[in-house]
Amino acid sequence: MATDTHRTIDAVWRIESPRLIASLTRIVRDLGLAEDLAQDALVAALEQWPESGVPDNPGAWLMATAKHRAIDHFRRNTVLERKHEELGREFEEKEMAVPDFEAALDDDFGDDLLRLVFISCHPALSTEAQVALTLRLIGGLKTEEIARAFLMPEATIAQRVVRAKRTLAEKRVPFEVPRRVELAARLSSVLGVIYLIFNEGYSATAGEDWMRPALCEDALRLGRILAELAPQEPEVYGLVALMEIQASRSRARVGPSGEPILLFDQNRAHWDQLLIRRGLAALAHAEKLSSAQGPYVLQAEIAACHARARTPEETDWPRIVTLYAALAQLAPSPVVELNRAVAVAMAFGPAAGLELVDALTVGRSLENYHLLPSVRGDLLQKLSRLDEARAEFERAASLTRNARERKLLLERAQACAVGSTQPEPR
Repeated sequence: MATDTHRTIDAVWRIESPRLIASLTRIVRDLGLAEDLAQDALVAALEQWPESGVPDNPGAWLMATAKHRAIDHFRRNTVLERKHEELGREFEEKEMAVPDFEAALDDDFGDDLLRLVFISCHPALSTEAQVALTLRLIGGLKTEEIARAFLMPEATIAQRVVRAKRTLAEKRVPFEVPRRVELAARLSSVLGVIYLIFNEGYSATAGEDWMRPALCEDALRLGRILAELAPQEPEVYGLVALMEIQASRSRARVGPSGEPILLFDQNRAHWDQLLIRRGLAALAHAEKLSSAQGPYVLQAEIAACHARARTPEETDWPRIVTLYAALAQLAPSPVVELNRAVAVAMAFGPAAGLELVDALTVGRSLENYHLLPSVRGDLLQKLSRLDEARAEFERAASLTRNARERKLLLERAQACAVGSTQPEPR
């Protein structure tokens, strides 16, 4: 029974902790303190609920408990010792007066949570710290869960979270949504962090597993939350659409033994039609909000081209080439150019694609990016330049840190003379 209660507490914490921490941060104006207070409330739940039972409104119970912990903290604060009674009474009456706990949770909930999202992805923090803090505060993940997901020592993740909170405190980062002049840049950072989390789940950079579905699910949940908090931002819906559609392929991307199955070899009957419908609906909503297509909307459009094709042969490759060209204009990068080369090869033949890939090999920006030799090997294989193709697949295998992907690439190197498979567009 206690185990069932602990599972319930874990589920409640995952759901309630983001808005609990967000509301407490607004009140105490200290992210580290807010999380400590929320954690105190969690400990109290772990101690009391197995005996007393789970309350009817567990979120309100956690909020009330954290509120009392906050009042106690301010009363104990030695800096305010001389006025602790007055300050404690004022704090309780003005800031923490909560006759209706449920209403308090909903009060300013959206604004508070949106502020917390922007704090977690503040530019004062490194990308690694932003990811760890976002998963901790918004995703409700424990430190050990984040460490396990990214195959890193728990102590490393814990250090990142502690340093991130210290940095925010030292720089006195305000608990607020960025002003209009900086909102676009900050929102782009938030979306980038969420998509980074999704991509790590969709194509794991290291380890034994090709995918880590839990990270995809966490990123999707974060994206859906952000869409509720920022309903007028087309790029938010573009990212949600992109993740929904890509996640729809998850079951088809992994074989019975965990081996990778690339896009053109997947059984499309295994694609999740509900996720596809949700993705297409999010994309349609993004396009209603603005006729100008941002990077995530464009990538969602590309994913939609794949989702609408019942077979690989029905894919509208010329349209995908056009979309990648637009993406390259808007957000130029060598990786976008590599993806465009794959699309050009599919639309106009492998020689046309190889010409673009060869141009990318001249620069050094992708010299350690395993997908460059992987794509080049595939195009060389299609052109029957098998010795060159084998060398490229072997180079790609030497560059990847994912064991499943390495095995696949070595198999392709060994079987260069037998048939051809396709690289997966990304």
